[in-house]
Amino acid sequence: MKKPAVSQTFPRLTVFTEENFQGRSRIGRGNLGIRNLDNLDIESLRFFSTSSNATLVLFTRPNFQGNFRVFRGNRNIADLDDIIGGEDAESLISSNIRLTLSQIREIRRTGTLPPGFRAV
Repeated sequence: MKKPAVSQTFPRLTVFTEENFQGRSRIGRGNLGIRNLDNLDIESLRFFSTSSNATLVLFTRPNFQGNFRVFRGNRNIADLDDIIGGEDAESLISSNIRLTLSQIREIRRTGTLPPGFRAV
């Protein structure tokens, strides 16, 4: 018997090529990490989930490195410049589950996403 395919709808991450939610947009669904925001020319984003535990993590360096900032629940960020202590966001993780600070630090240390996450 064939296993049914599971389609994860949330969280929904919409990224834009210009500030203030302008320009081309792309939508990512499910738990994912974007290793380099510059490669996709991402300047603003909308993060939506039905779960209050949903976690958005922005990092100051590519590949989930550097300093990070954690957001819980839904978030609209009109400008990713200077969002982390005066530094730009260079990579991110979008999760429908609550990621703890220790889990985030482990991702930063190894550069590896947890099982069930896609890397872009």
